[in-house]
Amino acid sequence: MSSKRELIFITTNSHKVKEIRDFADAESGNITIVHRDYEYPELQLDEIEAVARESANYVREKTGIEDAFFLEDSGLIIPALNGFPGPFSAFVFKTIGNDGILNLMADKKGEARKATFKTVVAFCEAPSKTPILFVGIAKGKIAEEIRGCGGFGYDPIFEFEGAEETFAEMSTEEKNRVSHRSRAFGKLLDYIS
Repeated sequence: MSSKRELIFITTNSHKVKEIRDFADAESGNITIVHRDYEYPELQLDEIEAVARESANYVREKTGIEDAFFLEDSGLIIPALNGFPGPFSAFVFKTIGNDGILNLMADKKGEARKATFKTVVAFCEAPSKTPILFVGIAKGKIAEEIRGCGGFGYDPIFEFEGAEETFAEMSTEEKNRVSHRSRAFGKLLDYIS
């Protein structure tokens, strides 16, 4: 019987930890997610990949962590709003929330409501190694109203492509099968196994 491998997940978001742990248990069974609640600067860069990479570099240089770790950055990209909020999603959510996004989308109909959720997982195998990036994408659209009480963040307004439900209306298992975060983390699991 093989022993479980520990993988450090650096985040202050307990919702993300639960999602990743649930996904790791369902998909792998031999990975234990160890949460480190370490707050690093919320970098304001033009691309989600750059935010994840530079955040991992910051953690690598400032914390002295010797073991493999990962962190992630996610963003909601709305083409009708020129990609907004994109890499600024966390700040925008804290500032205007889901109601603010719905207000910005009030006059948008049909194809103009398309949106993409993107997660970039940055993985550092060792302090001396540069981060490796894994990208996950979920396509969908912005719902007409807030729906559902599950999930977190923009989940109540993001309707997954081909589904009639928002992420917040899905069970954890359903969301983990299709979400941007699980797709990116799944690529990391493939890489380390």
